[in-house]
Amino acid sequence: MVEAPTITVTALCLLDEAGRLLLVRKRGTTLFMQPGGKPEPGETPAETGSRELLEELGLRVRPEDLSLLGTWDGPAANEVDTHLVATVFRCPLTAEPLPAAEIEELAWLDLGDAAGRRDLAPLLVDYVIPRLLGDRGPLRGAS
Repeated sequence: MVEAPTITVTALCLLDEAGRLLLVRKRGTTLFMQPGGKPEPGETPAETGSRELLEELGLRVRPEDLSLLGTWDGPAANEVDTHLVATVFRCPLTAEPLPAAEIEELAWLDLGDAAGRRDLAPLLVDYVIPRLLGDRGPLRGAS
């Protein structure tokens, strides 16, 4: 049996004053997810997050200003038959985010409206939003 390839990423949770979560959709994809990406050689997860924020959204945040939310694994959103390991941080919103690099679209998600959405990445639905909502459990699979 062939094991699925694994990718490792850092993802970031930025909340606005209304408690909405910033999501991004990368060019050529259909699912929304948190900003972030794959590490460069030698980077810590927090350093990856800091770099990706600047590249994707023009936001400057120091690695030490990120706070760990959790590390989870599951199916990758945009890569078929690929396993994802994601380290997820809470991140201060330091300025207005502007899409850059591969980011095609930004969206703000009211966490209470996530359950009915079908355009959200699995990591977001299965782990991140439930943690942000206080560990109420997965948003899907109960229906």
